[in-house]
Amino acid sequence: MDLHNLIDTTVTGLGYELVDLEQSPRGRVLRLFIDKPDKSGGIDVEDCALVSNQLSRVLAVENVDYDRLEISSPGLDRVLKKPVDFERFAGSQINLRLRLPVGGRRNFNGVLHGLQDGRVRLTIDTGEVELDLGNIDKARLVPKFD
Repeated sequence: MDLHNLIDTTVTGLGYELVDLEQSPRGRVLRLFIDKPDKSGGIDVEDCALVSNQLSRVLAVENVDYDRLEISSPGLDRVLKKPVDFERFAGSQINLRLRLPVGGRRNFNGVLHGLQDGRVRLTIDTGEVELDLGNIDKARLVPKFD
């Protein structure tokens, strides 16, 4: 079993969602971002400690060599990676960067309207655009402060 699947299985087994997994260049630091969509108020320290304790045990049993494990909430500027993320956060303001330019642009800011047929729909300053999900390099929510 590869490391990402091992971690994803463990995190989802605890009732959380693995939002992102980052590894340092030599895999010495494992940084996880977790969420629990049905929990109001978001992820707290107790959630991070629970996942950390369980994952530490699983990684030890599987003989995964690492120096440090970091567990965190995805934050207000959460990354959007999976197709379900683009559906879940429809109506939110996002910032995304493409791998290859479309219409001479790589960076787009606008309101997300979801995902349809593998294309992300977005309203930007010049109107509505549809961008291929496979061409998205990075996408993040834009924090909204009241």
